[in-house]
Amino acid sequence: MSYTIALNFEDGVTRFIGCNAGETVLDAAYRQKVNLPMDCSDGVCGTCKGHCEQGAFEMGDDYLEEALSEEEEAEGQVLTCQMVPASDCVIQVPVASSLCKTAVGSVDATLASVERLSEDSLELAVDLDDEAGLAFLPGQYVNIRVPGSDHTRSYSFSSLPGIRRASFLIRHLPQGLMSGYLSERAAPGDRLTLTGPLGSFYLRQVTRPVLMLAGGTGLAPFLAMLEKLAQQGEEGNGCDQPIHLIYGVNRDDHLVKCEALEAFVERLPEFSYTTVVVDEQSQHPQRGYVTHHMPAEVLHNGDVDVYLCGPPPMVDAVLGHFREQDIIPANFYYEKFTPNAAEEAA
Repeated sequence: MSYTIALNFEDGVTRFIGCNAGETVLDAAYRQKVNLPMDCSDGVCGTCKGHCEQGAFEMGDDYLEEALSEEEEAEGQVLTCQMVPASDCVIQVPVASSLCKTAVGSVDATLASVERLSEDSLELAVDLDDEAGLAFLPGQYVNIRVPGSDHTRSYSFSSLPGIRRASFLIRHLPQGLMSGYLSERAAPGDRLTLTGPLGSFYLRQVTRPVLMLAGGTGLAPFLAMLEKLAQQGEEGNGCDQPIHLIYGVNRDDHLVKCEALEAFVERLPEFSYTTVVVDEQSQHPQRGYVTHHMPAEVLHNGDVDVYLCGPPPMVDAVLGHFREQDIIPANFYYEKFTPNAAEEAA
C-alpha cells in the first residue's frame, strides 16, 4: 500500500510524493529526491518539523519532547523523520522548495477546446500528456505559457486532480495576452506547457460549515472543490456539514456554469448557493455585492470555514465587511486574482 503526501512549501510550490506503508515521510521524500530539512533523523533535534493539515498518521514514541512538545503535537505539528502516514496527507513544510532541492514541476498538454461562456469569460480544456493527469489540491493553480510568447498566465483548475482532461475558467479581456490567443488564434491540437501546482488556496478537510465566496472567474477553484466533495460522497465518504456558495458577477450575462451548480445541489445534499449581480439595472433577485447577501445563518456565529476567491476589490471588500461586523471565522482562506499578472491565480 502506498499513500500520497502533498508537501506544501512556504514559497507556494506543492510537491506530491508516494509514501509506502511503514515508511516515514522523511525517508519517502529523500527516496524521491526531495531533501526535506533534517539533521539527526532520530526525533532529537526538531529540524524536520512541519504541520500536518489533514490525514491520519502514527508518530510513535521515539522522539524527545524538546524536538516536539505535547502542545505542538496537539496543534498538528509533526516530525517528518518519525511520521508514518496511515492515509493520504497534506503537510506544510516551513521552508522554500529550493532549499529542499526540489522545484515546481511542469507538464505538456494539447489544447482540446475553447468555449465562450459569456461576454467576459472563456472555458479552456486541455488534454495532459500524462494519462494519469496532474496531482494537485482542489483550488490550486498552474502557470500556462501563452503560445508564441515567453509569458505565462495563472489559472485555477475547475476540474478534478488526477484526470487527463483539465479545465479552466478564464476572464476574457479584449487586450489580454492569453485572451487574445484563445479568442483569435487558438486551435485544437495546439501545444501548451503548464507549470505547477502552486498556491495555498485549496480545500481542507471539512469539519464544520463552509462558506464559499466567488467573484467572476474566481468560481473556478470552487468547481474543483465541489466536484471533489461530490466524488467523496459517491464513494461513501460524504460531507455532512452545510456548504453555501455566494457567486457574484457584474452583469446578468456574466453568470456561468449555473447548470453545474444545480447539479451539485443534487449530488451534495448539504450544498446550496446564491447568485448575486452588481448591475443596478438587473432584474436578478439578488442585486449588489456578495457582502449584501451574507445572512447570519451562513456565518454560523463564526463557527465556519470561509473560502474566498475573486478580484482584489472584492477580496478587500469582504475583509473590510468582516472587520466592521466583527466576524471572525474559524478559518479564512482567500486568493486574490489579477487578470494580467502571471504571479496571481485567476
